[in-house]
Amino acid sequence: MHKKLTTAVSLTAVALATAAFLHGCGGSNGGPANAAGAAVDLQNCCTAGDKDFPKVGGNLGNQNYSALAQIGKQNVANLGGAWTNRIEGGLNTGTNQSTTVVVDGVIYIESALGNVIAVDGKTGATKWKWTTPYGVITRRGVAVAKDLGLVYTVANGNRLVALNKDTGAVAWIKQYPTDATDPNYLGAVQKVAIVYHNRRLHVGTNDGNRGAAFAADATNGNVLNYFWGIPRQGERGYETWGGAEEAKRTGATPWIHPAVDPELNLVYWTFGNVRGGSSQDGSERPGQNLFSNSIVALELTTGAYKWHFQSVHHDIWDMDNVMSPVLADVQIEGRERKVVIYGSKTGMYYILDRKDGSAPLGIEERPVKQDARQATWPTQPYPKQGGFTELCVVQQPLGTEVPGDPNRAVPNYQTGCLFDPHWDIPILSMPGHGGGANWNHQSFSRSTGLVYTGMGYVGAAHSLSESSNGLRPPGSYVTGAVVAVDPSTNLVRWKKQMPYSLAHGNGILTTASNLLFIGQPDGNLLAMEAENGRELWRFQTGASISASPVTYQIDGEQYVAVYAGGTSIPYSDAPRGDHLWAFKVGGTVAPAPAPIPPQVRRPVSGNPVEGAALPTPNTVILGRIPTATNAPGAVESGAVNAVTPTWMRVPANTTVTFTNPADNTGVHCATQFFEGRFNFRLAPGQSAQHTFDKPGEYFYNDCYSPRSTGKVVVY
Repeated sequence: MHKKLTTAVSLTAVALATAAFLHGCGGSNGGPANAAGAAVDLQNCCTAGDKDFPKVGGNLGNQNYSALAQIGKQNVANLGGAWTNRIEGGLNTGTNQSTTVVVDGVIYIESALGNVIAVDGKTGATKWKWTTPYGVITRRGVAVAKDLGLVYTVANGNRLVALNKDTGAVAWIKQYPTDATDPNYLGAVQKVAIVYHNRRLHVGTNDGNRGAAFAADATNGNVLNYFWGIPRQGERGYETWGGAEEAKRTGATPWIHPAVDPELNLVYWTFGNVRGGSSQDGSERPGQNLFSNSIVALELTTGAYKWHFQSVHHDIWDMDNVMSPVLADVQIEGRERKVVIYGSKTGMYYILDRKDGSAPLGIEERPVKQDARQATWPTQPYPKQGGFTELCVVQQPLGTEVPGDPNRAVPNYQTGCLFDPHWDIPILSMPGHGGGANWNHQSFSRSTGLVYTGMGYVGAAHSLSESSNGLRPPGSYVTGAVVAVDPSTNLVRWKKQMPYSLAHGNGILTTASNLLFIGQPDGNLLAMEAENGRELWRFQTGASISASPVTYQIDGEQYVAVYAGGTSIPYSDAPRGDHLWAFKVGGTVAPAPAPIPPQVRRPVSGNPVEGAALPTPNTVILGRIPTATNAPGAVESGAVNAVTPTWMRVPANTTVTFTNPADNTGVHCATQFFEGRFNFRLAPGQSAQHTFDKPGEYFYNDCYSPRSTGKVVVY
């Protein structure tokens, strides 16, 4: 599992040790911050710099914290734009998941087109631009080796690119194997932000295959060692896959950058979910399925395995906790403990001793519901303190509408809790795979001693028939929260409901002045009090923010910067752009015009159709997929788009007819949610009518299959 790429090494399978969990409590703020103007020490995991923000995550411990305090509660309301740079000349499309880094006052950012741009952090002027000849690729942040004078990015074709830090000239390009049948193939080099430390690069791959996390020589890109997320025969963990064939042992990829602790000589990688066949079907891969859904500690210098912790055994829900681990030093039972904070799509933080993977605050293996068809694992790990969000769907009567209620169950689904098994019938559970926390960057404040995360509220319905990783029901609210947790106790200190999901790239920055910065999908950058979440300031950047804010100092003046570009998850209609912003107290650049904000309810399939223009005017046909002419299909269906039309527009005071065709075999429903305006249950051949007297957006679904969802928009 850890070896030279060119050397074949057979490792004897060994029994997997179970970590001994320790129980304790306590906490501290992790020690004093650096003096003003200091640079982050990249030979130490957790010192807080302020002059620069030299890597994604701020420091090697991914604390996203700065000791700068010039911008504080007393003057944050006076923040204004220092400058803005449309780095691609005004691009309003694409996928932007890259976070800025700042070294010696220069900002480095990757664009949706696959280019790298260096920008003067004081003036906003572009210093240089590397235009990739290899095409568009999604990335999450460059690495900068100041001592080598290089900036690293990735490009299509499994290329690692090293650029001159000051000019953008190509220093070298290393291309790794691209053919999965090549014995030296490691996977697709993409997305994951690169981490630089001590003349080494830590790089992750993600393409649904075995998922290698590898270290490369920062002077030439040569692979030094690697670790597979999924073992092969003779490797540690192979036996945890039962008798699964090799084709079913895929996935477990490292989707996001690791944390590094040079003092302990360890690097911490998180590995994702199984992808072989369907991620929802565990029937042909019995066992725990290591190292999916795990954090793995490797020796920094050799890549050798040291310990692991698996947060979800035998995952059938796509609940992989693939986010960057955060390192912190906290007081537990009167002594300092070096911990790693891991999690969490599951809505739970797993706080582990980063030396050995033990759990100083306690983690219990609790029995969970079983389904032999899924080969479910009998227990799942729960922190003794519970989660930072709800772990079950809330059932509420129709008509008791609370707009944006984060836990409300969409009607007609069978509902459950985290880890409830499924088979052919969709089971709606909370948090879904798009909720809890996800690949957003978290922050540990050395000032407050709290760890902060954005999160999403969106349930998911899991079943074998879901084509990917579970259905986020159309019509459900997709909102979120900011949560503050004390890692010395693993208890929530405060939680603030937010209008949008903040689980996908919406990173948090905290500062020594107890400010918290986070960007939203509607383009607003917010500043909050880190002690309680109270909003102090907001600024419209012009496009959705799916990156972390950063802060830095030039000529004694503090700046905050953020890249507003946008991505399609979880909102496909999130506004896009190429806005690189910097802010300072007294800045005079005005906010951008507000873009159209994303819809906070999951959309239905299809496009709007005027009710009067339908083959049968103002009529909905249940259980049938619409044809290209908006006529009902000939076959009864329970698909997500089995409503004709899925999206109807009518003027106020229009009467709409809902019909279950006579040649359907089953009872079909039109259940309006969440206002409860109507709930028709119709046998084959029956119809019912409702008059829409008020403008609005009215979602409904079908008891025959709750996936089948439509809406009527009344104007």
